[in-house]
Amino acid sequence: MPSEIELARRALRTRMDRRRILIATLSSVVVIGGIAVVLVTSPGWTTFQQTFFDLDYAREVLPGILEGFKVDLIIVFFSTIIIAVVSMLLALVRTTRAAATAPFRILAVGYIDLFRGIPLLLVLFLIGFGLPALGLPWIPPNPAVLGTIAISVTYSAYVAEVIRSGILSVHPSQRAAARSLGLGQGQTMRYVVLPQALRRVVPPLLNDFVSLLKDVSLVSVLGVVEGVRRAGIYNAESFNYTPYVVAAVLFLILTIPLTRITDRVLARAIARQNAQGNA
Repeated sequence: MPSEIELARRALRTRMDRRRILIATLSSVVVIGGIAVVLVTSPGWTTFQQTFFDLDYAREVLPGILEGFKVDLIIVFFSTIIIAVVSMLLALVRTTRAAATAPFRILAVGYIDLFRGIPLLLVLFLIGFGLPALGLPWIPPNPAVLGTIAISVTYSAYVAEVIRSGILSVHPSQRAAARSLGLGQGQTMRYVVLPQALRRVVPPLLNDFVSLLKDVSLVSVLGVVEGVRRAGIYNAESFNYTPYVVAAVLFLILTIPLTRITDRVLARAIARQNAQGNA
């Protein structure tokens, strides 16, 4: 049985938790309620509601925006596959120290510096309009394909650096131990280093994936009729911004759960490090 002192401590913690919950609830009600009151009582609230939150018009345009949103998801799917392959190759090339791979390391560094330094919108213009201008028969003229290529080459540079940081975070003793057991360089990287590195970089990779979900709408500048572009077409027809709100809600339905998953994975990683005495 717990002692009287321990029982008193538990009772004190319970009272403090209840007090924190009460204060948090009251402050949230005051702040959020105050914002809501200011919005609802503003002189232009009725016009604002009709322009941005017309439910009848939202139901009317939802099927069309969903069709465009499917294009976004298809681009994200293929971009993710390309990014995973290219970024892994770049990270492996940058972390190798073999003399024969020196020119490949130089090319990898140049690739990463180039596409990390150019805004994604400019990359879309350069690839979307530049590649077809070359007149090469094997380059597809489809703007969705060109947009997928532009997004993939840009995000591959960012993800490669994330993976490389994970590889470099693995202590050199892990490599030495693997080599002492008779594993080769490739086996050490595959079975010892990469599993640890990828576990450590899961949270930043999920953050990059959330950013990818949002940035895929930029392919609309190439003429791809995806979710945001479809919303813009409806807006041009009616001068009503409700379609943009509908598109934003569709993106939020995907990004908010992924953000919460990222927070949970990060919290578990921190707890695991604290348990191991590494934090």
